[in-house]
Amino acid sequence: MSSEKTSSTETAATQTPDLGAECGELAWRELLPHFARGSVVRIDPELDLIAVAAAFRDDDSARVDAWMRSGAVARASDEDARRWTRHEPVFRAIVVAPWVLAQELATSH
Repeated sequence: MSSEKTSSTETAATQTPDLGAECGELAWRELLPHFARGSVVRIDPELDLIAVAAAFRDDDSARVDAWMRSGAVARASDEDARRWTRHEPVFRAIVVAPWVLAQELATSH
């Protein structure tokens, strides 16, 4: 039985690099349709986007809840959208269905 747990843990660890391959850079205008659907989650630039994506994928509610309580992870707000429209930042983003996790890389402000 413990080999199943080890196997599952090893599988998650080996799949994490795949998440990195699925990351890409997007302009705000490319994220806008996802924001309109309510699926954009803002990730603080101090966090490791791949680690956050893995926590979402693995349904690690303890880690995700802790980030959300601290404000490091949050659903993108209308205020975020207004700021992004003004400054047109570039994001590093990854889809972890149904969410699009977006981490601001560069801004002009």
